[in-house]
Amino acid sequence: MIVLDILSAIWTFFATYVLQKAPYMVGFLTLLGYALMGKKWYDCIAGTLKAIIGMLILNAGSSGLTSTFRPILAGLKDRFGLTAAVIDPYYGQNAVQDAMNAIGKSFADTMILLLIAFIVNILLVRFNKITKCRTLFTTGHVQVQQAATAIWLLMFALPGLAGEGTTVTVPMMVVMAILLGAYWAVGSNLTVKPLQELTDGAGFGIAHQQMFGIRLNYWLAGKLFGEKRDKDGNVTRPVKKVGDMEMPGFFSIFNENMVCTAILMTVFFGTIMAIIGKPYFVEYQGLSETENFVWYCFDKSLNFAVYLAILQLGVRTFVTELTASFQGIADKLLPSSVPGVDCAVCYGFGDANAVTFGFLAGLVGQIVAILLLIVFNSPTIIICGFVPVFFDNATIGLVCNEKGGLKACLILPFISGLCQVFGSAIIAGWCGLAEYGGYLGMWDWAVVWPGFTAIMYYLQYVGVAIVVVILLAIPQIEYRMDPEGYFLITEDYEAYKRHIAAKQSAQAGK
Repeated sequence: MIVLDILSAIWTFFATYVLQKAPYMVGFLTLLGYALMGKKWYDCIAGTLKAIIGMLILNAGSSGLTSTFRPILAGLKDRFGLTAAVIDPYYGQNAVQDAMNAIGKSFADTMILLLIAFIVNILLVRFNKITKCRTLFTTGHVQVQQAATAIWLLMFALPGLAGEGTTVTVPMMVVMAILLGAYWAVGSNLTVKPLQELTDGAGFGIAHQQMFGIRLNYWLAGKLFGEKRDKDGNVTRPVKKVGDMEMPGFFSIFNENMVCTAILMTVFFGTIMAIIGKPYFVEYQGLSETENFVWYCFDKSLNFAVYLAILQLGVRTFVTELTASFQGIADKLLPSSVPGVDCAVCYGFGDANAVTFGFLAGLVGQIVAILLLIVFNSPTIIICGFVPVFFDNATIGLVCNEKGGLKACLILPFISGLCQVFGSAIIAGWCGLAEYGGYLGMWDWAVVWPGFTAIMYYLQYVGVAIVVVILLAIPQIEYRMDPEGYFLITEDYEAYKRHIAAKQSAQAGK
């Protein structure tokens, strides 16, 4: 009994302070990896601390972006009296908690769901020679948000499975854990190829809220805007990336990432703050009546460039440690695997200005979609939250620029913004979360999960089986498209590039 109590206390501590805290989860993985590699104890400690500190720096940048600009977007709601659902992971999590309390269900069950789903993810990666899943989902805060939304969507689709008591039934937890664990494994696995190409083999995938969106837009960028060659190897459709733009005269200042970001954010957010008006910021944001409002807007907008620079510093600090140490985990415990990390990690690679361009294009798409909802009297009005509009569209823009250049970086995030708003309006209104003021709202949860929910709602248990089969079939299909290169891309990226070059030469010679 005492042993069980001790083990329970250890697990509770681990689940609370490590599993749900991304910096310490990354630190734990780094420590485990270096230990499995047989590193000296002091090297293990140094690498672990560097990884944790790097993630804390990244979180500081990410939190700064969110805390600075979320109130500005929320001000649009408060200023104009719109009753609407905010698409934001934290608003969404709170909405689920309120909704579950309203129907007499315990929100604490989501933590049990998270644990079981994570075990499913580990098993799918451990047996990747069969499942073809190569990525372990490590972003704990995202897992909490997704577990909350997923359990509500399943209770909506299959209310009989939820039971009558305050706790969610065991069958519901098992079904949901399989669905969510498979989504984590398959979704993050889909990002391996785009991220390896973007980072030139840095050795990680994305484990966030737009994994299907990354892969779909990566594919569209290549198909619609990517480089084309004729049978002789001559380029017939070149790709002009964001970094290739030659700015005439004083426009060359946009070639500097920080300068470009500062100017664009001042224009866009300065305009939004001007529309909201000084009285709102005086009443709700602590602005003094005597303070110059123009200067206040300028100062707030410059913070975007500051926090983005902090975020990129955090990336550079911890990525090297994590990817190096994860080799020990891959060799001993999870062969041919890579870690799935926060989408912000990729902002240290590729063209940094593509991050800003993608975000702004997505913001315009969301604003257009919201205006259309208002014009057509939609029963559910959406207010854009900063997390989806930035982290989804900046990531998609970065990947699209690498694959399809400037046009892809602007057009596809714009379409993404439309999808986020329209998809969230449909599912949040349908499943009832709009009544509680929020929905997760990021790409996969505005596009992919509404489809999954509809399949399960109309086909019930057959629908659940169909969704699981769809998820597990995706990596199998991807593997069959390139059996030789599929695991090579994570095991030896330089060899993978030679493999791809040989394939392209062979195809050109036909």
